[in-house]
Amino acid sequence: MSPLITVEELRALGTAPVLADVTWNLAGPPGKDAYDAGHLPGAYFVDLDTELAGPPGAGRHPLPDATTVTSTFERLGISSADTPVVVYDTANSMSAARAWWIFRYFGLTDVRVLDGGLTAWQAAGGEVTTDAPAEASGTYVATPGHLPMLDADGAAAVAVKGVLLDARAPERFAGEVEPMDPVAGHIPGAVNAPTAANVDETGHFLPSADLRSRFSALGITTGTETAVYCGSGVTAAHEALALESAGLPATVYVGSWSEWITDPTRPVATGTD
Repeated sequence: MSPLITVEELRALGTAPVLADVTWNLAGPPGKDAYDAGHLPGAYFVDLDTELAGPPGAGRHPLPDATTVTSTFERLGISSADTPVVVYDTANSMSAARAWWIFRYFGLTDVRVLDGGLTAWQAAGGEVTTDAPAEASGTYVATPGHLPMLDADGAAAVAVKGVLLDARAPERFAGEVEPMDPVAGHIPGAVNAPTAANVDETGHFLPSADLRSRFSALGITTGTETAVYCGSGVTAAHEALALESAGLPATVYVGSWSEWITDPTRPVATGTD
């Protein structure tokens, strides 16, 4: 099953899935404001900073703990691992992908991302509402470890023996600018693959064949050991989603660059090589 779902496919589902609006903006305004202004009927708001990440420390968006995720599952009404869940954001799925990855890591098996998000829904004539659903009372208990995950040492190892993708913009990868973290550059041996190139101008993911071609040009084919990271583990999930859509599974280094640089003994590379 594809990790993506189209508006048409969502409408055709016989049983309505749990809907989660994960609209989030790195530099503001708050995603909750956008949710309050209009969202898919029945969708719950999920806050990336407080529900899909732990407090900043070892990186800007470390893993949340299982108790936090269990509370989110509870209020969304999720009572089993196979409860169908569809997550979305405004358009390009950058933050929705984080929910897709976190929910799967903590045990859910049927999580898909609405391709094109709210923008695609509205473009197809979909209704939006400002009404928030009542909190539910799901019973599923989140447990970690249902997807593989890398730490800093693991990411460094993949950079040597496989392909480690850096999902950030080229200028951040090269160390020319760094708007978010105190050190600029990238993990030695990483390959730059900006996440923005996974989607078209409407926010829809490129067709699977095009994504496979893109990643093949970066050295990734079936069987290649592949890992991804970004600044804080958000757009890395988007890269992992694009890779899975292309049939090329990858492991996420959740701590990403913001965690890598907390240890001054770890090497830092700059430039485009």
